[in-house]
Amino acid sequence: MSGAGPLDVRVVTGLSGSGKSTALRVLEDLGWFCVDNLPTLLVANLVRICAERGDVRGVALGIDAREKSFLAGFPQAIEELRAAGHKVEILFLDARDEALLRRFSSTRRPHPLSPEGEVLAGVRSERAELAPMRAIADRVLDTSDLTVHELRRRIIDHLNRGADPSRGPVVRVLSFGFTFGVPIDADVVLDARFLPNPYFIDELRALPGTDPRVAAFVTGGAEATWFLDTVAAMFARLLPHYVRDGRSYLTIAIGCTGGRHRSVALAEALALRLPVQPVEVRHRDVEREGGGGGG
Repeated sequence: MSGAGPLDVRVVTGLSGSGKSTALRVLEDLGWFCVDNLPTLLVANLVRICAERGDVRGVALGIDAREKSFLAGFPQAIEELRAAGHKVEILFLDARDEALLRRFSSTRRPHPLSPEGEVLAGVRSERAELAPMRAIADRVLDTSDLTVHELRRRIIDHLNRGADPSRGPVVRVLSFGFTFGVPIDADVVLDARFLPNPYFIDELRALPGTDPRVAAFVTGGAEATWFLDTVAAMFARLLPHYVRDGRSYLTIAIGCTGGRHRSVALAEALALRLPVQPVEVRHRDVEREGGGGGG
């Protein structure tokens, strides 16, 4: 490498409409050298030249499904960079189909893989094309419910955590409803449907799991206490291993039927018991209708 030092290399990939352009702009604003859809054969040379300059903080490479030959050769290019000593991380941005459809509808742009206007067909085709990249990604980030500003904050915090692994991962506890699908960026998924359902209690049905009356109903029993104590103790043992693995984010997802009652109450209670603070808590489906058995 002619004396060149190793570089941080970030690969930003994912579905069209998921926020790849925003992520690359954040990296560029932070001083990274960003290139979108560079041919695979040029990746190693680009990184080598940037390393030899000595004034490049890192290299960010954006890829998408439009460059099929690029995708085919990219795993080998990644291995070559790692063999040369560079720190390579693949960030895959994903989003639910309805979120992507909403974004394409608001911008009135055609999907790049379906210029005739069948956006959903384009999304499904792109998911299939990018499945191998998603499988080898170091982190999958679901942007379905993130604003542009929230995505910027996530990217910046992710970079800061990577630069200082001693800070440990940001721990997120996410409630959701199985009716609406398992969160695509969950690292651990827990099922709260074994607990009694407040949906079938008339005075509790209309209240969310954040209401003290629902929380008391859900967490007051022996089964819920055992569940919370056991999960908190498990993560007290596991978190040091996640730190050692260099994780910057850990998402613990708790699901119930509709994501309105049980999972919400348990997520709030678990966040208080985890051995790291602060813990991010987010309730994906608490405001959604049509959850079947409520929550």
